[in-house]
Amino acid sequence: MQSMFLKYELQNSWKESQSNIMNHSMARQADMNKENVHSANIQKPTERITRARAKALGISGNLPPLHPLAKQEPKQGQQPKSKRGPSDNKSSSIDVGSRFQSKRRAVFKDVTNMAFDDLNIKVINDMANLEPAVCVTNMAFDDLSMKVIYDMVKVEPAVCVGSQGQKGKVKEIEDMNKQSIKELREITSQLSIKVDSSNDEEVLDIDSKHKDPQMCSLYAVELYNNLRVTELKWRSSSDYMQTVQKDITQEMRGILIDWLVEVCEEYRLASETLYLTVTLIDRCLSKMYIEKQRLQLLGITCMLIASKYEEICAPRVEDFCFITDGTYTRREVLDMEYQVLEILSFNLSVPTVKKFLRRFILAAQSSYKVSFVEFEFLANYLAELTLIEYGFLKFLPSLVAASAVFLAKWTLDQNEHPWNPTLEHYTNYKASDLKATVFALQDIQLNNSPRLLAIRQKYRQKQYKSVATLTSPKPVIPLT
Repeated sequence: MQSMFLKYELQNSWKESQSNIMNHSMARQADMNKENVHSANIQKPTERITRARAKALGISGNLPPLHPLAKQEPKQGQQPKSKRGPSDNKSSSIDVGSRFQSKRRAVFKDVTNMAFDDLNIKVINDMANLEPAVCVTNMAFDDLSMKVIYDMVKVEPAVCVGSQGQKGKVKEIEDMNKQSIKELREITSQLSIKVDSSNDEEVLDIDSKHKDPQMCSLYAVELYNNLRVTELKWRSSSDYMQTVQKDITQEMRGILIDWLVEVCEEYRLASETLYLTVTLIDRCLSKMYIEKQRLQLLGITCMLIASKYEEICAPRVEDFCFITDGTYTRREVLDMEYQVLEILSFNLSVPTVKKFLRRFILAAQSSYKVSFVEFEFLANYLAELTLIEYGFLKFLPSLVAASAVFLAKWTLDQNEHPWNPTLEHYTNYKASDLKATVFALQDIQLNNSPRLLAIRQKYRQKQYKSVATLTSPKPVIPLT
């Protein structure tokens, strides 16, 4: 009896729950139908609505809200189930206009007619009161440079609308600008260019042509300025025969270098290799004592090192051993190479006469009137003559190169002064600075009975235009 009662109760409760569910679903369906009918009456826009258009339509009222403004009140005692939080129900009543009003963009204000405050006036005063730049007395100011400077200093006042006090401040700024321009004109008018009155020729730009990348025209000035400093740092001693060496003489050194000239011709080595070889020999003899039996070993070892540094295909060690008729073995050459590199601390990138001569010949090319090829061979010939002479160690490589160019131009053309402002600019030597070197070089050129003939025979060949046969018996008049 009790079990039948429980079964009856369960059936009633199940029927009641089913009835509630049906009522609830019907209520939800009715609400959805109402919303659909309401949304169907809204005309669908025919074009894309951007944020700015939605904002304008929302403000004007032409754009309907996304959801009905009237809230759908559920039946009493029944709360529709929804996955949204309670805060989302409130947001459904917000229209499109209010949505876009919450995301306002920053708009720049029109400051054209804004009155100047104290801070703005201070900034303009600081700009107007700029001190003129430090002027170099040797700098030439052309009309274009002056115009640029005046434009930099002359600051036009901004147009503003304000009180009479602000206008007075702007007037004061204009007066200060005029005063600054007047002071700058007085300073620039006092500038003078330092030019030799006896020479009115202009300096030509030899680096204006940038087509040949091997000329390094863009960096030539910096490169040669560095070489001028380096030639003082790695300079050989000019008296090592008296202070360091006791077993060799100046004549032995000359004979060695004359023989090395023949070796360069035998293996067709570049002239840069010969110059670097002689420089390495003098640097080693300035720092270490050597016997005369090993002087030739030092010479071929320095040429081996210079060949590795300058040549594309350097001769082998066995080639240098062969050129000495087997006087030295391969092991002796390698041991000497190790000793030389250790003494020099592997500092092989040193300026030689050839490096400066290439630059100075290019500067002389700008105004030459004789055959340029002949002039170049003659300058190289005179420079190589100085390699044999021990007395030229007291002169800097750049000074020797400039003197070779001077004497070559004088030998080929004695009717014109061999020096000009272009050569003076790029060599940094005046004609008077070359006097001692040019006279010493001319004595070697006019020597009719030389004992060492390798260089002279080399430049008597037709491929060098036989420039060794050219002389200038007439003394260098511009230096006397």
